[in-house]
Amino acid sequence: MATIGFIGLGNMGGPMAINLLKAGHEVKAFDLSQAAVEHVVSEGGSAAASAVDAATGADFVISMLPAGVHVQGLYLTGEAPLLDVVSDNALIIDSSTIDAATAQRVSAAAAERGISFIDAPVSGGVGGAIAGTLAFMVGATDEQFTKAKPVLECMGKNIFHAGQSGAGQIAKACNNMMLSILMAGTSEALNMGMKNGLDPAVLSEIMKQSSGNNWALQVYNPVPGVMAGVPSSNNYQGGFQVDLMFKDLGLAMELSQQSNSPVPMGSAARSLFSLHKSKGNGGLDFSSIFKLYQES
Repeated sequence: MATIGFIGLGNMGGPMAINLLKAGHEVKAFDLSQAAVEHVVSEGGSAAASAVDAATGADFVISMLPAGVHVQGLYLTGEAPLLDVVSDNALIIDSSTIDAATAQRVSAAAAERGISFIDAPVSGGVGGAIAGTLAFMVGATDEQFTKAKPVLECMGKNIFHAGQSGAGQIAKACNNMMLSILMAGTSEALNMGMKNGLDPAVLSEIMKQSSGNNWALQVYNPVPGVMAGVPSSNNYQGGFQVDLMFKDLGLAMELSQQSNSPVPMGSAARSLFSLHKSKGNGGLDFSSIFKLYQES
């Protein structure tokens, strides 16, 4: 079993660290929230005094941070950059959702020092993090991917080698842009049916058995009361927040501009989530976009 330094114990990182403990790994945990650290410690982890402490002597360093600026600061440009303390034979796995350029920049800086850094953002939400069924999209060399996979399998069900450095972030941006379009479109269709007198549960079943079938209808219906155990039936609490979807759509728009890729539907989805967020719904699950149609 490996010694793993885990940095960033939020809604996703905390459960991921706990699943590593359940798999038998030693986890040195650090977060700015003492309560988050204590929760991991209560499950068998050890508290690190700092990010440097968590990374020192670790076989793997895993980070789950809010944005690219935090990742770059942690590893490269901060007061105590981890690239100065990580062991040469350690593997850094950054599971934050950030821009591909930052992931590539930090990876290149690490390589210059003989250190391996890979990007491995996740999909699956808080529920997937808790259940250990996340999907990992990995940007790495073949050798790095082979080394990382057994550790990632402790936290996820589907581990994809997307390509070289930065490819994981590109795949995540594409996936979440598609997810936003899908959820907005599903909400749009369901709302129209309801406005015209249809029962949303019946309409959902019709579309599930027809050509409109999709992931939202199958496992994440946005209409309250249609499906049990999903955020829409819990006042849109839990799941994947509107704020995070809006952030990820921003990353997708940056990527589209860099590659001159037309994204009219992605742009429309970002505008919808921006409007929804501006109405004070940033902390709700992204399926709450359904409310925007009801209010129109």
